Amino acid sequence: MSDSDSRPSSKDGLDLGVLTIASNTLLQLGTLPLLAALVAGKALTPAIKAISTGSEEVFRGDRLPILPFPEKNAQN
Repeated sequence: MSDSDSRPSSKDGLDLGVLTIASNTLLQLGTLPLLAALVAGKALTPAIKAISTGSEEVFRGDRLPILPFPEKNAQN
């Protein structure tokens, strides 16, 4: 294995003209937000399920008030 195979080439990474960012650095910077999003998604799932269960309880019939509806007259 030669030394040129182990070193990144000058074309690897993001070339912004004046500044070049290596692909390894971009990978490191992108890993943390991705892992944070996965952990946050796992943590939010039970909370969202609890909220949906609570909203179902609000619309159940036994907890709603009985509304006084006018009786229909047979004279119509």
